[in-house]
Amino acid sequence: MHLTTEERAMLAGDQGPGVQKAMEIIAALGKIYGAEALVPVSSVQVSGVSYKNLGDAGVAFLHEWAEQGARVRVPTTLNPAGMDLTGWQEQGIPEAFAHKQMEVIAAFAEIGITTTCTCTPYFVGYEPKFGAHLAWAESSAVSYANSVLGARTNREGGPSALAAAIAGRTAGYGLHLDANRKANYVVDVRCPMRSPADYGALGYYVGQQVRQGCPLFCNLAEPLLTLEQDFGLPVYQSTGLPDPAVDRLKALGAAMAASGAVALYHVEGITPESLRGDVVAPGAETLVIESLDEAYAALNGPVEAIDFVGLGCPHASLDEIRRVAELVKGRRLTATLWVTTAGHTRQLASERGWVQTIEAAGGKVVADTCVVVAPVTELGFRTVVTNAGKAAFYSPGHSGLAVRFGSLEQCIEAAATGRWEVKSEA
Repeated sequence: MHLTTEERAMLAGDQGPGVQKAMEIIAALGKIYGAEALVPVSSVQVSGVSYKNLGDAGVAFLHEWAEQGARVRVPTTLNPAGMDLTGWQEQGIPEAFAHKQMEVIAAFAEIGITTTCTCTPYFVGYEPKFGAHLAWAESSAVSYANSVLGARTNREGGPSALAAAIAGRTAGYGLHLDANRKANYVVDVRCPMRSPADYGALGYYVGQQVRQGCPLFCNLAEPLLTLEQDFGLPVYQSTGLPDPAVDRLKALGAAMAASGAVALYHVEGITPESLRGDVVAPGAETLVIESLDEAYAALNGPVEAIDFVGLGCPHASLDEIRRVAELVKGRRLTATLWVTTAGHTRQLASERGWVQTIEAAGGKVVADTCVVVAPVTELGFRTVVTNAGKAAFYSPGHSGLAVRFGSLEQCIEAAATGRWEVKSEA
């Protein structure tokens, strides 16, 4: 692997032990994956932020690295924490957990990381440009950056992402290279695609089929491009797509990254690389999707009594919060409702009165955390209803929750009645 003069000096410890440790991690990964060189990164997103996942050993590791002089060189943000950093008491988080979580955040801040905790950094000012090299760790954010924006990042682990932030570069292998960004599956979608939940179900099914592959989706352009845009909302993204289309692509990629390990997908006539030329590799396999019934059945458990509804996985966009507010307006909820989002997005929604509408119904708009990484069972929850394929996939194993999965309208009805209405979910 070729290293520049500066990189060799960093590896030799000329810039201190903290930078040296970062370069050792990056160089080791480059060697393992056969990288020919390192590539500079324009931003980093670090995972492993919840104390539920990191633990005391992780906190000690971060403090040690900071004491060695490690500081980030590029804009760096965090994945969701285990709680709302400012509203954890209203969220019901135990004080002992909260103190540990704040210690984690302080350790990251010591290294110079912006303590913005979100799985959608592209919604809060960290949207990479086409072709930009990144070192992002959150699987859904990696999928969105590669697929919807045309940036380039592998799915980094927490330590490797942090190392890339400190060194300002990562190993140039995998999806940083043109040769590895071709589709090896063509997915012919022949069933109706009506809601974001449908895209989550589609992503769940395709992720299981292609695993680490790269799919190209056909027949999705028309249902995405004909969605109505709310021009009263600020423009988060430079995709040129309606906000609801972006939310559906976000749901699609997140579910594929969860059930499989898909870090890049293309949508014919939509995603930037598909618009710039042929993105299908020779010998690509074809999958035909006639129905989503199998996916909906797999993501749904037998539970009918509901105590918790979790929306916003990945974090809810402003448009998604608006839709929740419209559906709960004037109602009184029976089950606990969380709409998880980034702090900046919650502020924008509050300015429009949508947070207040949700709270008036008995729900909460929760920042900085999500259903998957929060200690929800410690709060007494045993069931969850969600419209997110990613949350439905992870919640049984990660959080011990029985799951119901369906459309946003079904989720709000369950929040209002405390029951899941059993009917065809496809």
